[in-house]
Parts: sequence; structure tokens; C-alpha cells
Amino acid sequence: MLDIQSHVSLKSYNTFGIDAKARYWVEIDTEEQLRTLFQVSEFLAAPKLILGGGSNLLFTRDFEGLVIKMSIQGIKVVREDASHVFVKAGAGVNWHQLVLFCVQNSYAGIENLSLIPGTTGAAPMQNIGAYGVEIEQVFDHLEAVDIQTGETRIFNHAECRFGYRESVFKHEAKGKYIISSVTFRLNKQPVFHIEYGAIRETLATMGVSEDNLSIKAISEAVIRIRRSKLPNPAEIGNAGSFFKNPEISKDDYARLKTEYPTLPGYPTGDLTMKVPAGWLIEQCGWKGKHIGPAGVHSKQALVLVNHGGATGAEILNVAHQVQQSVEDRFGIRLNPEVNIV
Repeated sequence: MLDIQSHVSLKSYNTFGIDAKARYWVEIDTEEQLRTLFQVSEFLAAPKLILGGGSNLLFTRDFEGLVIKMSIQGIKVVREDASHVFVKAGAGVNWHQLVLFCVQNSYAGIENLSLIPGTTGAAPMQNIGAYGVEIEQVFDHLEAVDIQTGETRIFNHAECRFGYRESVFKHEAKGKYIISSVTFRLNKQPVFHIEYGAIRETLATMGVSEDNLSIKAISEAVIRIRRSKLPNPAEIGNAGSFFKNPEISKDDYARLKTEYPTLPGYPTGDLTMKVPAGWLIEQCGWKGKHIGPAGVHSKQALVLVNHGGATGAEILNVAHQVQQSVEDRFGIRLNPEVNIV
């Protein structure tokens, strides 16, 4: 049974805490409910917004269409071989709960992605990543429902066309499919990634040496780091990292490095370097700055925050000013990681 509601506040469904409203709202627990929904011509034609944890959204207006809250649950091992375990999770499964399930069962590969907010269904759309690991490294396939036909289609790794915070679902397949489940290929023998961020140092403070590493220890280290750097949305509205880390040519990086000797950079290929957006923003003096109730977090310049009562337009205004400052000083255009509605 579908419970379609109208004029629903979205304030508690987005981590910025923006009080936008949905013209129509429905919560989906099964694929069959999705198929039933799309048999209603009124909703088939309506603009749609797929909502997971609301942790990667900025509402700048009410949504004059249908908001579909994906709540399909379930985590199970569907098969395994000598080296891998294949774990399938419903689109509505909390991402961090999936990570904890895998860590507790010694399924390696996503421990570096601990405490990332949001749901499993949103993870491949954004190709979420942190501390040297991205979803595409452990992704096997996903199932998605075709909005027009109601049929389920399987997308393999190649068909998802993963890139840096990119997938086909942000481009050609946008608005055409709704992800219902994701299956991951996890390792029985872990390959540890501790060279990024402060993981190695944090493990040392935890008394964990490289001789007794475990995926549980890495997960706990990542949780400590994220809690120390990133604000809790329950305490202050935010959507985590607001901007992508830009990639620039090695020639441009070398030129900037002569002017800014402390400029960090990480090779991403033969010709490009990835530069931390947070460093660029901080150099422009934005860290901890307020413009009314909207601003930039005092501990992490990559995070825009709602100090209470900010509108989406006010937060977007801060984002635009940050972009302009960075472009004026460094000649680099920052692109949002957050989806703006």
C-alpha cells in the first residue's frame, strides 16, 4: 500500500536542515511499491527527486513534484569465492551500518569509508570515496528500476561509468532509473590503505602498529578522524564536503607551487594533479567565516554550515562567494559535490 502525502516538510530529511516542502511525498520499502507508483500516470509525468539520507542535498526552493524516499532495507551475502564475498544491500540501508556489518564479519574493502553519511543506494551515484578508497574499487553491480517501464535492470561496473564523484546516474541515466540495491565484491584477505590523511598517525595514537593492522582498527581510526574534523549534522546543519577537490594540469600546479610553496597536491594521472579544495578555501580566509546564519565551518573549510535558520539561498550565496574568491586568487573553479535543488 502506497501512502502518498502532499505538502510535506523536508526539514528533517536533509542534513542542512532546510525547511523546504515537497508537493508530493512517498516512502518506498520494496521494488514492487516502485512499480505500483509508476503505474499512476500523474506521478509518472511529475518531476521526481530521489531521497536517501538527504546528506548530499541543498534545497534552495520547495520541490514542486514527487519526492521518493528510498527505504528498501536488507543486507545479505549472496555468493562467495576463494577470494571474495559478495554482499547485497538495499538502497535504503544506512551506509555506515553496512560498513560496520562488513567490518564485523571481516569483509574487507570499505572500512576506509566509515561514517560517511547517507544511504547505500546513493553511494554508486556519487562514487563516494575517502582516504584512498572509492566505491568503484569494490563495486560489483546494482539493480535499478526503469521509471518508464517498471522493469529492473542490472548495471555492471563498466555501465556505471564511474569517475571522481561521478557516475552515469548523474548524466545520461539521470532521472531514468531508481537504484533499488547494490552488490559489493569484498575481500577475504584485506589490502590496507593507511597512507592517506591522518590514518597512520591516528593508528599510532591508538597503539596499533603496522604489524597488527586490522580493518576494524582502520575503521575506528577513520571514525576518530571524521568526528574530530567534521561537524555532526544533528548539532549544526551541513552536508559534509561541499566542493569536489579540483584537478588541474601538472603545469598549472607547478606554476602555483612556485607562488604558494605549501600548496598540497596529489597525482591523479600522467598530466593532472588533485588539489585539496579545503586548503584553497582556507587560504582565501573563509575558514570559520559567517554571513548571517550561513557560513564555513571553523575546523574544516570544505564544509559549509547552517548555524540555524539559514535558507538554502543563503548557503548557496556563501558557496558562490567562496567559488569566486578561489577563482580570483588561484584561477581554479571549484565545483559543488553537493546536489543543489
